[in-house]
Amino acid sequence: PRGWTGQGAEPIPQPGAGMGGGAEGKVCDGPRGSGSPRKGSKGEGAMPLYACCSPHRLPERMGSATSLSSAVINTRLQELVRLFKERTEKVKEKLIDSDVTSDDESPVPAPAAAPLPAPGGEQEGDKPSRDDHYCEMLCCTFKRQPWLDRLKSYKFPSSIDPLTNLMYVLWLFFVVMAWNWNCWLIPVRWAFPYQTAANIHCWLLVDYLCDLIYLLDILIFQTRLQFVQGGDIITDKKAMKENYLRSQRFKMDVLCLLPLDFFYFKVGVNPLLRFPRCLKYMAFFEFNNRLEAILTKAYIYRVIRTTAYLLYSLHVNSCLYYWASAYEGLGSTTWVYDGEGNSYIRCYYWAVKTLITIGGLPDPKTLFEIVFQLLNYFTGVFAFSVMIGQMRDVVGAATAGQTYYRSCMDSTIKYMNFYKIPRAVQNRVKTWYEYTWHSQGMLDESELLVQLPDKMRLDIAIDVNYNIVSKVALFQGCDRQMIFDMLKRLRSVVYLPNDYVCKKGEIGREMYIIQAGQVQVLGGPDGKSVLVTLKAGSVFGEISLLAAGGGNRRTANVVAHGFANLFILEKKDLNEILVHYPESQKLLRKKAKKMLKSNNKPKEEKGGPGDPLIIPPRAETPKLFKAALAATGRMGGKGPLGRLRWRLKELRALQQAQVSTAACLAALDIQCVHPCCRLRSALQPALAALDALHEPPCFLS
Repeated sequence: PRGWTGQGAEPIPQPGAGMGGGAEGKVCDGPRGSGSPRKGSKGEGAMPLYACCSPHRLPERMGSATSLSSAVINTRLQELVRLFKERTEKVKEKLIDSDVTSDDESPVPAPAAAPLPAPGGEQEGDKPSRDDHYCEMLCCTFKRQPWLDRLKSYKFPSSIDPLTNLMYVLWLFFVVMAWNWNCWLIPVRWAFPYQTAANIHCWLLVDYLCDLIYLLDILIFQTRLQFVQGGDIITDKKAMKENYLRSQRFKMDVLCLLPLDFFYFKVGVNPLLRFPRCLKYMAFFEFNNRLEAILTKAYIYRVIRTTAYLLYSLHVNSCLYYWASAYEGLGSTTWVYDGEGNSYIRCYYWAVKTLITIGGLPDPKTLFEIVFQLLNYFTGVFAFSVMIGQMRDVVGAATAGQTYYRSCMDSTIKYMNFYKIPRAVQNRVKTWYEYTWHSQGMLDESELLVQLPDKMRLDIAIDVNYNIVSKVALFQGCDRQMIFDMLKRLRSVVYLPNDYVCKKGEIGREMYIIQAGQVQVLGGPDGKSVLVTLKAGSVFGEISLLAAGGGNRRTANVVAHGFANLFILEKKDLNEILVHYPESQKLLRKKAKKMLKSNNKPKEEKGGPGDPLIIPPRAETPKLFKAALAATGRMGGKGPLGRLRWRLKELRALQQAQVSTAACLAALDIQCVHPCCRLRSALQPALAALDALHEPPCFLS
């Protein structure tokens, strides 16, 4: 084992232990990595560990901790130096430009150095405990708690939000299933001979299972439902229980669990004794409201529910028809059921023909049959008309948006036809309607949010648009609340392919942020060359929005490349917002100044290509040399300095002649086969003068 030098020997500590070097109790080996102890290290007289190690390795181990500490200190010092430099630059910039906001931020602390590893190998915290359960999958080991432990550790919530808790909606589903069992099968078991002594235990088992669901709903769920009182959400257990006990829901729940089953011992198992179980209808309507609130297409569920209403009315009518046939006697007349085939299917077919008033039914013979048939006809006409009207309302609500879109489009087309708008313009209007409707499901987003309070509109705007606006470089560094206020003023507009978003020279009153699609900036001599293509997240038009004093004209044409969805922020809206945020106003004003300066620079200053000079511009004359030339002038131009001054005047004259000659050539527009030859012939006198001055005076050499 590691840390032992022989049988019965004590573990030998390393020199320098605790200073970060070496592992404690490790046997010194010969060659690195061999792992074999040195000879003579067994039994008594074993050689000490530090005696067999090579002497040049001890200083390296002893100094490892010192070098690591030095590296950490060096890193911290570099971080402090960087922070001081940044703060100095901010202060310097503030002194130069007073518009810069002063943000006295505290320096970010440097990341803490990683703790030194313990010399004994892996730490105790990394060792897996014996009580933990692990699951090996592929090459990794995942910590997993058994399902039984998770079930034991689960704690039922003390209060339930009935509006947003999905677990409560799932529980209502089971309650509604139990309620449907009673509503659909109690009439069947009462009218048809499907409940017999052979299968009575199966019916009773499901019945009492449904009763258990009713009881759990009363004891566990309904007493934990939160409610609103005086604008506050009440979550106290005692208050929630008292609120449920005082409600109408509790009275109906208790009524539907009346123990009428004890009469089974006297009259037998009669399904009609379970009829109070159908009074739990409030759970059914609550489930409908909760389910429609979480479904994306709730109209589909409404259509299914309305169809179920119609099927249930036919179901009850078929049960009543079989009961009337059994009362009169099966097959006694032509009107009653004759007892052949599947009794439920045949009675259901008769109920469909009666309630929908299809006709073709046999005439009733007795007074009971006549009264029963009349009641069926009246009920059928009323029920069928109600179902038709409800289905029309459901379908109309589902297609209300599509109907509004079609009415707007039809009105626009009628207007364009009345004023004889060109066909090309009409086609573009139709394309805009179709693309806007299919892309966002509505024509104007502001109409949808106008009923919501200001806070909710802000929350929706943040979720939809904040990720795009926060990436705009113009607004980076501004107040976060100012950006939130700006999100509520943004207006979404869809542009068709080749639509001009803005034109050069027009007055700019808006700024554009690209939400989806691309736009192209056009320029050049013909105004049709694509200078740059802007994609989603880009911003343009900010110069016209932020400029003041006549600098708010568009500087380029911008055309939509394909369908483009843009956010528009108007200048008046931004000015109203910036009144409340002076620091952000200063920052945006500074950015606007920088943009205007960069756009107003002449092309020569921006490094544009110029005409090549034969004689490059000379460097500035040193001050000492200028003083010597001035002294020469006072001496009357005699001596070497006087001659040098005369030759420098000639060089200056030659430079001026070169500039004027180049201007003349550009004005005359000289055409030549070889421009260099023509330029050399035109400047031949200047070149001859240069040949005479190619030797510098002895003073310059």
